[in-house]
Amino acid sequence: QVQLVESGGGSVQAGGSLRLSCAASEYTRNFQFMGWFRQAPGKEREGVATVGSDGISSYADSVRGRFTISQDNAKNTLYLQMNSLKPEDTAMYYCAATNPGRWLSGPERLRAGSFGYWSQGTQVNASS
Repeated sequence: QVQLVESGGGSVQAGGSLRLSCAASEYTRNFQFMGWFRQAPGKEREGVATVGSDGISSYADSVRGRFTISQDNAKNTLYLQMNSLKPEDTAMYYCAATNPGRWLSGPERLRAGSFGYWSQGTQVNASS
């Protein structure tokens, strides 16, 4: 059974930085896509950033230029570096991976429904 365990959430002042990590229980290169999603209270889960085995990263418009997704296959770990955090970035953040063999078209890469494996979530708070 695939397990994704994330860490690194917390509270920062607006303008600050945090780095989230997601350790996978199996080789990250086994997943065609991995990514980060977030969900604020009363809102739907939204895609933040994903990376494919083709090396292409996708970002939500709201975070492009501030957040960076990266993957260390030697450590089976996915990262999300979040800089210049804003209060609207406050949410529960989840790491996710696609089911084996699942290939995603461009628009599918930031859809939560495209991913089958999920972490437990970590809270990120950015206060003004």
